[in-house]
Amino acid sequence: MAIHSPELMQQSAINEQPGSDDDHGASVSAIRWTPATRISFRFCFAYLLLFSLSNQIVQLLIIDLIPKVRIPKLDRLWPMRQITSWTADHLFHVAVPLHPTGSGDTAFDWVETFCVLVAAIVATAVWTFLDRRRNNYIKLHKWFRVFLRFALASQMLVYGFMKVFALQMSSPDLLKLVELYGNFSPMAVLWTSIGVAPAYRFFAGSAELLGGLLLLLPVTSMLGALVCAADMAMVFVLNMSYDVPVKILSFHLLLIALFLLAPDVRRLIDFFFTNRATAARGGPQLFQGMRANRLALACQLLLGAYLAGFTLQKDIQYWYEWGGGSPKPALYGIWEVKEMAIDGQVRPSLLTDAQRWRRVIFESFGDIEIQGMDESVLYFKSFQQASMLNLDDKGPFPIVGYPGHPGLSGKFAIDRLAPDELTLDGTMGGHNIHTELRRVDLRQFTLVSRGFHWISEYPFQR
Repeated sequence: MAIHSPELMQQSAINEQPGSDDDHGASVSAIRWTPATRISFRFCFAYLLLFSLSNQIVQLLIIDLIPKVRIPKLDRLWPMRQITSWTADHLFHVAVPLHPTGSGDTAFDWVETFCVLVAAIVATAVWTFLDRRRNNYIKLHKWFRVFLRFALASQMLVYGFMKVFALQMSSPDLLKLVELYGNFSPMAVLWTSIGVAPAYRFFAGSAELLGGLLLLLPVTSMLGALVCAADMAMVFVLNMSYDVPVKILSFHLLLIALFLLAPDVRRLIDFFFTNRATAARGGPQLFQGMRANRLALACQLLLGAYLAGFTLQKDIQYWYEWGGGSPKPALYGIWEVKEMAIDGQVRPSLLTDAQRWRRVIFESFGDIEIQGMDESVLYFKSFQQASMLNLDDKGPFPIVGYPGHPGLSGKFAIDRLAPDELTLDGTMGGHNIHTELRRVDLRQFTLVSRGFHWISEYPFQR
């Protein structure tokens, strides 16, 4: 994806040469890139632009810059959606329904990326044939770099602030504390391991923020691209290693960072490896006149400040709404079942271990998780005020199962006997149920209580 060439580096010398604006424009247009460089740029431009339009990159950038404007991704529109579906059906012989799943690596996404690649190759061939006499694309390259800088910065700021505010990879939820480790998915292992190490999560998020902020300034954009390349290389490896479904996006964010670094490859090699003197590179001037360039720089600074400020404000809002700053339900905690009677029988022989409760978990408003004796988990919604901050209304409260068992529902009344004791009485699945529950002290879990130790006489690995 690199477009490094000696001819492109001559641009810095032109920026520093005295002369009129006409002389400057004539000098730039006279520079001749090699055929390989011109073809590489055409492909990079077509591919990265199409991918950014079809993925969340442009959509997120527009939302961050203009909050009330909502634009669909290219893959939702004609003809991209139809082309992707046709390619999947006739070339790969798979069905690829387009539906929101929270995954960025659906079958539709993979086929769409293939279509974008083919479209970029075709566009490059047509562009090369129609524009084969052009010497270079210096001006287009400058403006395309500005677009990619802000597009990549937007992604880095979003993911960076999400980690800093623990909106991503937060502390393990209550259910994870009582689930068998062997039942964890590889992604859950990664999320949990980083969630119990908030200092590392903060460091990783700060590194992403640093890369994004440095990209916003033209003078620091090369360092920002270096930081982003290092960040995204690590993220991509983690996604590949732990089966995190953001493989496609993280790989392409790495490609964008490498594209931004391409003009400086020779200078970086000289600085780090050959011990040669590294010449200064003139700033990528967008216009010929000095006044216009100063205005363009001011616009980039204002745009970058707004982008960073808006992203920060949005994530602070999320932190208070559903992150660590949000209020917890009155019943928050893991509740062990001390006694359970079904249809008046304390030990009903006809029920399976999955039907007999072991724990009831209240973690967020309106969500209830019931763990069976066989370690399986049923997910329910509601309890309404029972999971809110006050318990004046004791019910009965309806609960509805989701998503794999929506037909399982019931109603329960709640009686808070003590701060850490309660009873639930009601019906579910055609059975009358009475349960007595006791809240678990979360400090009994090593993940919660162990913490950090400067001094460890012996390794504590359990």
